[in-house]
Amino acid sequence: MLALPWGYGASDLAGRQPNVCIGSVSTAHRSAMPRRLPPLTALPAFDAAARHLSFTKAAAELHLTHGAISRAIRNLEELLGTRLFDRGTRSVRLTPAGATYAAEVAAALDRIGAATTAATASTSAGLLNVSTSDGFASRWLVPRLHRFHRANPAIDLRLSTSGQFADFVTDGIDIAIRYGAGGYEGVVSEFLSDEDVSVVCSPELLRGKHPLRSPADIRHHRLIHDNFRIGWVTWLQHAGVDGVDASSGVKFDAAAHAVEAAVQGEGVLLGRSALVSADLNAGRLVRPFDLALKSRWKYYVVYPDGALRHEKVKAFRDWLFDEMATG
Repeated sequence: MLALPWGYGASDLAGRQPNVCIGSVSTAHRSAMPRRLPPLTALPAFDAAARHLSFTKAAAELHLTHGAISRAIRNLEELLGTRLFDRGTRSVRLTPAGATYAAEVAAALDRIGAATTAATASTSAGLLNVSTSDGFASRWLVPRLHRFHRANPAIDLRLSTSGQFADFVTDGIDIAIRYGAGGYEGVVSEFLSDEDVSVVCSPELLRGKHPLRSPADIRHHRLIHDNFRIGWVTWLQHAGVDGVDASSGVKFDAAAHAVEAAVQGEGVLLGRSALVSADLNAGRLVRPFDLALKSRWKYYVVYPDGALRHEKVKAFRDWLFDEMATG
């Protein structure tokens, strides 16, 4: 299940009873008889405890006390007439009935989250809230946004950048570009692009006293590092280059800063393909060698189920795929 921090407080568990209708239900069915539902405010507590197999971690996620989580689950068990957890000295585990119930509750909460996203969409039909990483935003997305705005002048874009995954509900995000292993639960996740890593540098480094003509020439230039998983040790091994201190050089926490340093001629960088593509196309960077290493992580377009019913979300989603296809 997608980790959506619901942010329930102690007062919520005390008596908040949201009125929720999921899916398509006929008026006749709704008026025939009331649903048999548990206290709905207890369900996020049970869901969090089932995912973490820990009342303590569930309490931390929902900003509640351990006792509040325990009471909510105990009340739920009494209502259902069955144990949901086997409680050990320092651990808990789901009973067979608890595991079955947890799967159904998780699916229901996912649907409530998607419905909430749709219901709380911006009142401005043209306001689109996008979330992605700072590096992808500054080096890939922003240099291309003028083309999106030219094609969609009525859409105002708000860009949120963070090292953390934004919450589609509480952060009001319409669509996100994520970099990772995929498999994001509770949302629609579409593969956008692979990524590879190769040496890039300013064109100036192809000239001068020590021009970059072969991988061995790297020993004459400063190495630029970011915090990516594929580093200089790996690349130099694949290139068969010895005698280079792979830990030397200048280091940046932010990939965008590392790319800018390479543009300014600071040294050679292992550039991530998406983050250096605009600079390569503009001639600010060049690839002096053919060797590229494939990353296991990829880019995905992520959005809540049903989000493409909004024209602004579909327009941006389609534009992303078209833009990525053009390089």
